[in-house]
Amino acid sequence: MTIDQIQQEIIDEFSFFEDWMEKYEYIIDLGKGLPLIDATKKNPDHLIKGCQSQVWLDAQANQNGNIQFTADSDAIITKGIIALLIRVLSNQTPQEIASSELRFIDAIGLKEHLSLTRSNGLVSMIKQMKLYALAYQHKAQESND
Repeated sequence: MTIDQIQQEIIDEFSFFEDWMEKYEYIIDLGKGLPLIDATKKNPDHLIKGCQSQVWLDAQANQNGNIQFTADSDAIITKGIIALLIRVLSNQTPQEIASSELRFIDAIGLKEHLSLTRSNGLVSMIKQMKLYALAYQHKAQESND
């Protein structure tokens, strides 16, 4: 599935909920299914700067060159948020990730229902995922030269 198709799927899922308490519960449930980061990667090198809670993120390129993300967080809401981002961006090419516009965040009203510090953390998570994508894109270009 493309990034846009996955985003639309998320927008459709969130449209079923009546209020934000139900949406928060759903986000928490998504966090419980998060593909967890390897325990050895839960270190300062993988910690996302700018998050209120601790969030560790790792990216690996698979044999097709698509990026697979894993993560963990010590906060249940944050864990759900990173799970949403991973759902959208994982298994995509570095180019698709780097150039993606994550419209689902505004479409489901996520950013406006987060505290300022959590909203800043969301931006930091997206930025880190895109930086990983750019690094893999650069690495692929170097190996082609």
